[in-house]
Parts: sequence; structure tokens; C-alpha cells
Amino acid sequence: MIQTIHSYWAYLILVVLTLAVLKSFFGYFANKDYDANAFRVSLLTLIVSHIQLLIGILLYFSSARFGLWSDLGLVEVMKNADLRLYLIEHPIINILAVVLITMGYSKHKKKLVSKPKYKTIAFFYSIALVLIISRIPWNVWPN
Repeated sequence: MIQTIHSYWAYLILVVLTLAVLKSFFGYFANKDYDANAFRVSLLTLIVSHIQLLIGILLYFSSARFGLWSDLGLVEVMKNADLRLYLIEHPIINILAVVLITMGYSKHKKKLVSKPKYKTIAFFYSIALVLIISRIPWNVWPN
């Protein structure tokens, strides 16, 4: 059940994060004022990504794959592409993406004018989006 929630919550992450990135680029290039709607989208992205992180941590430690660390060891996990993806790459890269979202949100709040706010969100959230997309196990998603 946790895996199903984690998989379907990822759709929400992708939608909200993509919306935040597009909104920030549009706001930046169109010289729009940073309004309450832009703030809400950025905040919603932050909240949704942190919830996904918590679900992911719960899934990671409750998964049968986690036991493979002690059964196989690091060398064997690194040799197997699927195990490496699920036990190392996916968690680390997505934690990094959530850190980038958090940094972008935090840094954008310190900016006083609209254009730097949009630029900060666009930069950090875009990198996070690319990282998340790069580590989704597409061959089994959303199962």
C-alpha cells in the first residue's frame, strides 16, 4: 500500500513541480509581479515534495529490498542495476531534489523583487525536476 501511495503521489509531484517551473519561467520572462498565486504554487510544491520524501523514507525502510543490504552487501548491490537504482540512486537523487526545492523556496523568500524570486524558483525547481525525472523507474512505474 505504501508503494502504491508513493507511486501515485509522484504524479502529483510531477504536476505541481512542472507547474511551478513553468510559472516561474513565465513570470521571469514576462516580467510579471510575484503574486500570491505564484507563492502558493511554490509552497504547495515544497509541501508535496516533503510528504513524498516522508512516504519514500517509510517505503525504503519497510521494503523487502532493504534487507538485501545485509544479505548481499554493497559490492553486490552496486553490481545489480535494478538494486542500485532502488537502494542507492533513486533515494539519494530524490533526497537531493527535495533539498534543492527546499533551498529554492527558502532563498526566494529572501528576495525583495519579483524577477529574482522567479529566477530562484526557476533555477532550483528546474534542477529538482530534472533529477526526479531522471531517477523514476519508468519500466515499472506506477506499480
